[in-house]
Amino acid sequence: MIRIITAASAVALAASLAACGGALPVATTPATTSSSSSSPSSSSSSPSSTSPEPTAESSPSPVIEKRTVTVKKKIAFATKTVHDPSLTKGTRKVRTKGVAGVKALTYEVTLTDGVQTGRKLLRQVMMKRPVTQVIAIGTKEEQQGPSCDPNYEGACVPIASDVDCAGGSGNGPAYVQGPVTVVGSDIYDLDRDGDGVGCEAS
Repeated sequence: MIRIITAASAVALAASLAACGGALPVATTPATTSSSSSSPSSSSSSPSSTSPEPTAESSPSPVIEKRTVTVKKKIAFATKTVHDPSLTKGTRKVRTKGVAGVKALTYEVTLTDGVQTGRKLLRQVMMKRPVTQVIAIGTKEEQQGPSCDPNYEGACVPIASDVDCAGGSGNGPAYVQGPVTVVGSDIYDLDRDGDGVGCEAS
């Protein structure tokens, strides 16, 4: 501990020592002290501190991800028509049934924060080719002819107001070349002798 001795105290101390028969040199210092040395914790001796200025919070960078995705897609089959003279005119018939094809499409998909933002086709591969459907359209002209009466067989007996045997004495208006077999009702009276056969050659 350091004690500060004022001038008056030093004189009194010297007088006391002289009375005791000794001498002690005394160094005197002014009794003034600075306010800065009185307390090391004084606010005037503390270094000045400044608070950091607040900074704007920066937004996070978006997360970008790229993936490769392959999807299958159907290919519609084509249809074509051909003329077929063996079919009655206006008739349609499927000759070859159409079958859809399949192809594989591979894409590069871009995701930004989990949301798709882009897609680019990388390649496509044919997995199954489609089969063309073929439809035949008939061109055969239907022959027009007299309808035959179902009561007779062996020859076509036309359906008319009256039918007579060709070469006979009847006056028609329709004729049939016999012989004909009566299988139902002899509505035209072609079986004159009742043996079941009409228009027999004489």
